[in-house]
Amino acid sequence: MPRAKGGPKTRRRHKRQLKLASGFVGGRKLYRQARNTFEKGLTYAYRDRKQKKREFRALWVQRINALAREHGISYSRLIDGLNKAGVEIDRKQLALLAKDRDGLFTELVRTAKNALGLKAA
Repeated sequence: MPRAKGGPKTRRRHKRQLKLASGFVGGRKLYRQARNTFEKGLTYAYRDRKQKKREFRALWVQRINALAREHGISYSRLIDGLNKAGVEIDRKQLALLAKDRDGLFTELVRTAKNALGLKAA
């Protein structure tokens, strides 16, 4: 009895994976390279979904720190002061306020300084 290689099924699977690898650079018309690239891409996608969160938080912290220092207080002191004052605001919203609403951010800095016992300028 001859060996059945599963021609149509294999070809369908190969075509599906080649289509998923379209748009990638290099010899992606070759099935093995296309499959390896696509699988590696899935690994990067999973990893980078986690890294994206880290990178955005770091960006928010940098923005908050830059404007806090313009107001004469460091980032860590600002966050500590806001926590002691009972102000619950996450870093994303604080960064948006620092960027777009300078008056409101100044008020938050004043609140943090008062909670730390610093002279609010």
